[in-house]
Amino acid sequence: MGIFKKDWTPAQAEEWTYHDILASGFSALSYLLVAVGVAGALLLEWWGFVTLGIGIVCIILMFKVIDPKLKAISSEFEEREREFLDHVEKIVRWESEGSGGDTDGDKS
Repeated sequence: MGIFKKDWTPAQAEEWTYHDILASGFSALSYLLVAVGVAGALLLEWWGFVTLGIGIVCIILMFKVIDPKLKAISSEFEEREREFLDHVEKIVRWESEGSGGDTDGDKS
C-alpha cells in the first residue's frame, strides 16, 4: 500500500490512517512554507521563491494523498443524499395527493 492509494471504499476512507497524518503534515508545512515564501518573494529574495515553490509542491502532495479518500466519502454521501431526497419526495407527493387539493389547510 503506497502513499498515493487510489481505491478506497467509503468504510475504509472513514478510518484514520497514516494518509491522514501525512496530509495533515503536508497541510501545515505548506501553509508555513507558502507564508514565508510569499514574504521572501515580495522582498525579491531568492530563498523566498524557492520556499514558495517547495510550499506549492507540498500543497500538490497533500491533495494527491487525501483527495482519493475525500472522493470515496463524497460518493457515499451523495448516494445517501439521493436516497433521502427520493424518500422526502415520496412523502411530499403522498401528502399533496391526500390533501384533496386544499393546500392552505383552511377548510372554511
